[in-house]
Amino acid sequence: MPLQDLLQLMGDEVTDPDEESFLLFSQELPSQDLGFVESKATTLELTVAGRDMTIHQSPTLLSSNRGGGTTGAVIWRVSPLFAEWISSSANALFRQQVLTQDSVVLELGCGVSGIVALTLAPKIERYIATDQDYVLKLLNENLAENATTFTQPSVKPTRRRSSNAARNKSQANQLARANKAIETMALDWELDSLAGLPDLLNLSSVHASTMIDAIIACDCIYNEALIDPFVRTCTELCRLSEGASSGKPTVCVVAQQLRSPAVFESWMSAFHETFRVWRIPDELLIKGLMENSGFVIHLGVLREIIT
Repeated sequence: MPLQDLLQLMGDEVTDPDEESFLLFSQELPSQDLGFVESKATTLELTVAGRDMTIHQSPTLLSSNRGGGTTGAVIWRVSPLFAEWISSSANALFRQQVLTQDSVVLELGCGVSGIVALTLAPKIERYIATDQDYVLKLLNENLAENATTFTQPSVKPTRRRSSNAARNKSQANQLARANKAIETMALDWELDSLAGLPDLLNLSSVHASTMIDAIIACDCIYNEALIDPFVRTCTELCRLSEGASSGKPTVCVVAQQLRSPAVFESWMSAFHETFRVWRIPDELLIKGLMENSGFVIHLGVLREIIT
């Protein structure tokens, strides 16, 4: 099975949350402040996974006193790295066919940038980007503005024009798929009821054979108040696939910057109660996410699914 093949590459399972926290925070972690890319800029020009992007963000909103949080208003440093990693065809999730061109992926706490959506959506069937309602206006603007921008690599003159034409056709097909695949939805882990999620996500009919293949979250755990709502949401979303005819369990992929040992340990303890957990090893990561980078990615599968 694809999942079992993937787990064989993962190495040792996380069995002790306290030990996992100790091992990670014993690394030589670089000083990265809070982890913003550039918190005062309203517009950033980025190239991620071979794609040029113009991303608008809101420093004003970040520094406001809005209740319910403002962290989604700007880009966090781990996001472009995570997007580069997860969208690569060399990623173990794709190589082991846990993710395929027919996959459905849901992102929690996507923020305003849409960077992960823009890079991963061309590789899959359907991408659902979710966050609090205040994020969606700027998120949709960024998705729309970047929907037609692929980086075209410079190509020296060559007689093998057919290969260039094939490459351009492939990029055009990926772009068309991405523009169709990305959906956005307001989802507040702390306030929203999860009972209606299957209907909201349209997973009760046409998508019932696949449900959600992966839940992804990038730098969503930064205070203890969010931990229980986050883990509960991950759990309920993963349980949606239990009755799917595909028989494929949903995997949960969580990337984060290592900031507070106390917050991380609390999250890992809560997540570990419901999920079997593996840390993505260095040999399956890109350089910017490896040991001593200050970032970490874990993969979780519901305990009730695999024993």
